[in-house]
Amino acid sequence: MSTIPCEQNKELRKKIEEFAETLKTEAHLLGEHGLSENEFYNSGLFRGAIERVRGQFSATMREKRDFVKNVLNHMQDCDFIKDWESAGEKNRHDYSVVLNSGKIAIIELKGCLDGNNTNIFERPPHAEEFVIWSVCTNPGADPRHNAWSGIHTRLSAEIIYRSQKVDGLLIWDMVCGTVGRPCPKLKGDENRTTQIASYNLPPPCIYLMPATIPSPRNNPSPITQKLENVEILKAFHDCFKGHDNEVNHVAFEVENRGADLYRKTEITRDNTVQRVSEPTPIRRS
Repeated sequence: MSTIPCEQNKELRKKIEEFAETLKTEAHLLGEHGLSENEFYNSGLFRGAIERVRGQFSATMREKRDFVKNVLNHMQDCDFIKDWESAGEKNRHDYSVVLNSGKIAIIELKGCLDGNNTNIFERPPHAEEFVIWSVCTNPGADPRHNAWSGIHTRLSAEIIYRSQKVDGLLIWDMVCGTVGRPCPKLKGDENRTTQIASYNLPPPCIYLMPATIPSPRNNPSPITQKLENVEILKAFHDCFKGHDNEVNHVAFEVENRGADLYRKTEITRDNTVQRVSEPTPIRRS
């Protein structure tokens, strides 16, 4: 049982750690800096280069946006959605999708879900559906840790405390199904992949959230959305060969204990509880 079917590739993680150690001890042999080993490490050149590369990887959204563009174009070409557009920098969300029914779905793009950026979102008034899409391009990241951190620690707090309705969550990116992040959905059935540009994608991981905002007094344990009621996620599910028993259902149960608001999170897949938390207080800075 797990929050998400895939797991961290431990062998790759080990290779990353080994290469990082090699880089730390032999970096002075690279490049044309003209410094001795002691001069190199005392100069700050190595640390500065590492921070620059780290910042470049963290800051750029081009690769992620190219991936999303290719996916949405494919969905439109295959008639799973009617139209879409990037919302632009002036908006707090990332994409607006016109569904085949005419409804407007809003997509908020996030990273690996374990950082504070996951907490920053606002459902716009015109959104008839609102979903968060996690694109985590770090193959060394732990998908199970990130998914649980995002759903239980971060999204549940924002949904409950700020009354921000989120209809669902999509965890899916260009690393899915690669050597860096093997997908269990493809075992014994490689035909379930979809080729888009340079990507060979497995079915996405879909999480349906509660249909209404949890409230300790009037709505302590709201029912979870049904897939057919969240048209944008149903479009992803059908377009990319998802199976109904792979869809995740997220439930929140809330209660007041003294001055604190507590919530319990439960994730169910294929009618089996995959993970459940103890009641934990919502802590927001």
